[in-house]
Amino acid sequence: MKNIQIEKISDKYTVRTITEADVPMLYAWMQRNDQYYRYCGGETSPRRIRQDLTLCPPGIPLAQKYYIGFFAAGTLVAVMDLVDGYPDADTAFIGFFMMNKSLQGRGVGTALVSEVLAYLTALGFAAVRLGIDKENPQSNHFWRKNGFTVLKEVPQARGVILLAERRLMQK
Repeated sequence: MKNIQIEKISDKYTVRTITEADVPMLYAWMQRNDQYYRYCGGETSPRRIRQDLTLCPPGIPLAQKYYIGFFAAGTLVAVMDLVDGYPDADTAFIGFFMMNKSLQGRGVGTALVSEVLAYLTALGFAAVRLGIDKENPQSNHFWRKNGFTVLKEVPQARGVILLAERRLMQK
């Protein structure tokens, strides 16, 4: 565990933990991103968001999970589920990432991910992993453009997830 300090992840955005109190706001925000839910098979709900706030990979304690929001002038720009030390101590895992729909296609997501990766590199992580919905062309393009390489395909009940990784340069 590298002890991520979320307030230090970004110089541009205010980063804070998403809490139970944020669920109504987050639910309304997520409903506007219809493309994500078209490909992931289903819709979101307040109950599902509450579950996601504490859902961890097998064997990972809640202390290693950061469900965070990036805010600019009080407006939610992006949400990220970040796991410290999964699947191993030198790897961080992005379980979920969603941009404000009105900001997509403007380079904001790439800049934000670059900041996150720079911070994780400074903490000593060697890699970042995530899953990409194989059928989602926007997600596929975004993560590949940001330097993630597909390691393998993982069949799921609702389609195929591409396990992808980006190696980080150590200073």
